[in-house]
Amino acid sequence: MNIENTEINGFLIDEFNQYRLKPGSTQGVCPLCSADRQPKNTKAQCASYDWERGLGTCHNCDTSFQLHTYQRKGNSTREYVKPIPVEVFEPVKDKAIEWFKNRGISQQTLDDLSVTTGEEFMPQTGQKENTIQFNYVMGDELVNVKYRDGRKNFKLYKGAEKIFYNINSIVGYDWCVITEGEMDALALHEAGIKNVISVPNGATLNSNNLDYLDNCIDYFEDKEKIILAVDADEAGQALRYEFIRRLGAEVCYLVDFNGNKDANDFLVEHGAEELRKVITSASQVPLEGVSTLKDIEADLLDFVHNGFKPGFQVGLENFDRIFSTYTSQFITVTGIPSSGKSDFVDQMCLGYNRNYGWKTAYASPENKPNFLHAHKLIRKTWEGLPTKDDIGSDKWKRVTDNINDNYFFIDMDRYTLEEVLRKGAELVKRKGIKCLVIDPFNKIRDVNCKTEDVNRYTMEYLTKIETFAKKYDVLVIVVAHPTKMYKDKDGKMEEPNMYSIKGGGEWYDASYHGLLVHRDYDAKTVKVKVLKVKFQNLGENNAEAHFNWEPRSGSYIPLVTDTANIGPMPWES
Repeated sequence: MNIENTEINGFLIDEFNQYRLKPGSTQGVCPLCSADRQPKNTKAQCASYDWERGLGTCHNCDTSFQLHTYQRKGNSTREYVKPIPVEVFEPVKDKAIEWFKNRGISQQTLDDLSVTTGEEFMPQTGQKENTIQFNYVMGDELVNVKYRDGRKNFKLYKGAEKIFYNINSIVGYDWCVITEGEMDALALHEAGIKNVISVPNGATLNSNNLDYLDNCIDYFEDKEKIILAVDADEAGQALRYEFIRRLGAEVCYLVDFNGNKDANDFLVEHGAEELRKVITSASQVPLEGVSTLKDIEADLLDFVHNGFKPGFQVGLENFDRIFSTYTSQFITVTGIPSSGKSDFVDQMCLGYNRNYGWKTAYASPENKPNFLHAHKLIRKTWEGLPTKDDIGSDKWKRVTDNINDNYFFIDMDRYTLEEVLRKGAELVKRKGIKCLVIDPFNKIRDVNCKTEDVNRYTMEYLTKIETFAKKYDVLVIVVAHPTKMYKDKDGKMEEPNMYSIKGGGEWYDASYHGLLVHRDYDAKTVKVKVLKVKFQNLGENNAEAHFNWEPRSGSYIPLVTDTANIGPMPWES
């Protein structure tokens, strides 16, 4: 078999037939258990080999193994610091071996997953400490190292790329397990589940920025089943939810540790065989569109105890007092031409990123070329107008890296709603976006809707947006120009509303929220008015916030007088 440039699932084979098995044979010995069997059975053909998938399966020890090793798939666009590789990993010291043994982890598992020990400076203590070292290897390259000292202080290698721990192990498998910590990955390996990976930095209640998933997303393209074995606490559940949103509910399965915190605790209490059973019996994510009381019980109890949750805010004090939102909704923003609609939407997206780490995708035919749109975002982030002398400075790198990592511009020769939503779904999976901007609606047509009835067309258009928002838990912001504009007796353009948009009745009925951005050229101010808020706890209908527009940065500066006569939001009273 000629193996030059041979790929499996897009991964270039590094070492073909790593266990030196009989090439081409479909049956043979198992490299994991044959050496440990009784002498008369060491040559028993207990394993099946699938050379096309690069995967072996043993019918004796009931485990799977990779026939080959693989090089890294794809290249990162960012420059990262590389850990200094060592010629030979320092073996785990006896004291650490004993500690791992008490956690149910054997030395063989430590060797298999490249766990080492050594001294390392720990910022939490301000001195060098004896540490356990989890080595993050991708392909044949050491990408990162996680250090843990005896006081449970952790750190990753500064400036290194974040990836999943043990990522090589899932290549060639059509399923894998994701855990919340390295110890849990070791526990599952101990239980005979080799295709297991761990997140590098645990879970938090705000687990939106999964940069390690962005860096490894190609590894999940062939996965038909992804078992989420994360912690049972609130942060773990937030992480689980984000994985489901990014990877798709149709492939995700959930593990119930039956009162134990995580996989390692379960291993210690119940043993390897029971841990294997609880992982392999993971249940599929509940059917989309169907809920039982048990499915929503946690949300129900939270509401009974705490009432409505505050909505997400953009960080503009006067505007935040009158408007907020949830995800899985969409906002309609309208206003006469050149009133600053797109500019204010940019400010909203920057605020959501600053407050919550949200990433935004723009489908904005009117904001071309993209470098000028990017420049507007840079100005607002810079809080001024950068000059050519600023290029290359630390601040320039910091600001441009932020824009590069958090804002994505959808490019199409011919924008259609179907393609924009398809690309939006892809960006949810690959980049984790939480906000999609359609600007403007009339230049992104629903070509699949053949009706000539304006109201029906509008309703179908907005229904597709709502479906997308709910499925991917994304906030969609739609900019819609009014078609009905009138002048008052003084010749000034009257303020439009949602009924001023073509198909206006449907816009008002279907939109979760509506905003008007209106420029007062005489006063040189901008007004943002809440035209509609679907839920009372999220805002105040017909309330207004007023701003000065700062021309150097392109930012909206709240007028301090706005907050004087505005009462508390419903959740504050």
